[in-house]
Amino acid sequence: MARKSRPRGGAASAPGNATAAQGGTAQLTAPDPASDIEPGPAAQRQAKHPAYPGEQFGLPEQGPGSVASMGRRLLALLIDWLLCMLIAYWLTHSQFWTIAVFAVEDYVLTGLTGSTVGKRLLGIRVIRTDGGPVGLRWALVRTAILLTVVPPLLTDRDLRGLHDRASDTIVVRL
Repeated sequence: MARKSRPRGGAASAPGNATAAQGGTAQLTAPDPASDIEPGPAAQRQAKHPAYPGEQFGLPEQGPGSVASMGRRLLALLIDWLLCMLIAYWLTHSQFWTIAVFAVEDYVLTGLTGSTVGKRLLGIRVIRTDGGPVGLRWALVRTAILLTVVPPLLTDRDLRGLHDRASDTIVVRL
């Protein structure tokens, strides 16, 4: 007498997870690779990631108010550093105090105006992600982390370094 084969465990397979094959065994299927893509026709599907830096904050892609490029930011930093070196040398006849002069310049000018001398010359400024001014409290956080050198180099998709993320700021074009 011939026996009928039945699926082991007696449970029916869930749709999309397993399919019944010949002989009563189940095969697992892989999850849908498009699960992180919005549903819709292929022409309308978009990844859930911002298309350009600053998009998630409502900033324009280009022009005034857009996220400043890393080149502009680094050049502004170089200008500020050279200016602080000259001031430190003029005041103390030593370059030893450059870091202190830089810290004061960055803290005060960023907190009060959003721009240091170098940023102003290159047409960029620091703002809060909600569009408001930085303020002295958040400028202190931002400057303290900026002085550690490495965290500002670790940027996200919006070109915000760790100092910007900690103070909830972003550097934009004027």
